[in-house]
Amino acid sequence: MRVVDMHCDTIAVLYADHRAGGTVSVLENNLMLDLKKMQAGDYGLQNFALFTNLASIDEPPFEYCMKLLDTFYTELEAHRDLIGIVRSYADIEENLRQGKMSALLTVEEGGVCQGELSFLRNFYRLGVRMMTLTWNHPNELAFPNGRKALEGGHYQAVPDTEHGLTETGIAFVEEMERLGMIIDVAHLNDAGIRDVFLHTKKPFVASHSNARAVCSHPRNLTDEMIRALSERGGVMGINYYGGFLRDVPVGGEDVSRVADMVAHMKHIRNVGGIQVIGLGSDFDGIGGDLELKTAADLPRLAQEMERQGFTEGEIEAVFAGNVLRVYRELL
Repeated sequence: MRVVDMHCDTIAVLYADHRAGGTVSVLENNLMLDLKKMQAGDYGLQNFALFTNLASIDEPPFEYCMKLLDTFYTELEAHRDLIGIVRSYADIEENLRQGKMSALLTVEEGGVCQGELSFLRNFYRLGVRMMTLTWNHPNELAFPNGRKALEGGHYQAVPDTEHGLTETGIAFVEEMERLGMIIDVAHLNDAGIRDVFLHTKKPFVASHSNARAVCSHPRNLTDEMIRALSERGGVMGINYYGGFLRDVPVGGEDVSRVADMVAHMKHIRNVGGIQVIGLGSDFDGIGGDLELKTAADLPRLAQEMERQGFTEGEIEAVFAGNVLRVYRELL
């Protein structure tokens, strides 16, 4: 079963290791994802995110992200016999013809553009084909959902239905549509997602987000959002993180089980149809007790879906077909 995964944070982990003098390789490592694990899991395409935490870097976000981009190209080009970097849907088809996997470059944190449309266009010229508008911090474009402080240093995530896209954010989503860079609403607040629907016409994605009706965390999509995304022709990627799969008591352990992923799929199928479901593992960006520990474990998800009554065609649609449909239209 070929896998298309819309999100991992592996490049940021590799960059941090190299910056500290390490030599961890994308070919084979002790992380959740590498090329050999992808082969073992029967991957067709992996989105590699340039993840940037605005609160933890000590240089301008654009400069930091450019270093991540260099790590991406340095690592992936060293193994071009196994995986090809894609800028168009034709590249995906050509890699498949050659028996190679595909790598699609994304950005996780629209703040790396520092509000400059010229930076956005240059990222596109450098191969970026998808971008989230935010991560967990406000930026020039938009806002994430909020946080309510609790005792013991804990916090509770809360929906934000008031702060929509900024004027700059509206200009960005319009330019992303024009360029052919896929808009990713993962991490965006509720008001921002509403505005993306209002100011765009083409399909977009929530690359690693689950169903809020099954797990109440506001990183997940409401039923209304799921229906609207499906009607738009977009897709959402099931996130493997336990905290987005099931409601966890404050201070409780984040436990991720394959059965919980399938429970989200069943709900999403009932709300928006099978065509809106994809995969967005968030590998190397998540922790906790994971049943799918690495990319090599993906056959277990297909087996659980089959056990719970998904047809072969539905499994193929979730694992690859739905996301590839969106990529075929937009890339």
